[in-house]
Amino acid sequence: MARMTDETAAGAPTATRRARTPRGLVQKLGSVVLGFEAIVVSLAGLTVFGLKALGPDVAPWWAIVGGAVVAVAMLVAAGLMGSRSGIVMGWILQVIVLLSAILVPAIGLVVIVFGGMWTYAMIVGGRADRAALAFAATENTPPTTESD
Repeated sequence: MARMTDETAAGAPTATRRARTPRGLVQKLGSVVLGFEAIVVSLAGLTVFGLKALGPDVAPWWAIVGGAVVAVAMLVAAGLMGSRSGIVMGWILQVIVLLSAILVPAIGLVVIVFGGMWTYAMIVGGRADRAALAFAATENTPPTTESD
């Protein structure tokens, strides 16, 4: 970090930050679900590696690589939850985890738990966000979904 001198402190103009739009319930819940699911998916990759479930023709370490790639993609999708692409990417990743249950059927439990939470976050969170926007429109005040 650079040292601040008297010249830069007194004479330098400060950069103004634009106001951040409040995050809706879909973005909040979706990023939390994907963040925790990324941890579980990386552990599932280790499980597939340990069980050597990829078959005799594929090196077992590819399971670790696959789990890590999907986990990082989930973290990226969690970061993109403010845009439509993050939500679409989240749905695609849910399908990828569902397909991985073919290798190890116990991953189906992960699909049920996190897929259910993801679906709940998208449906109920979207409903709550739309209700908050409708309420804000009737009150003629800017919508806020942040809790105090």
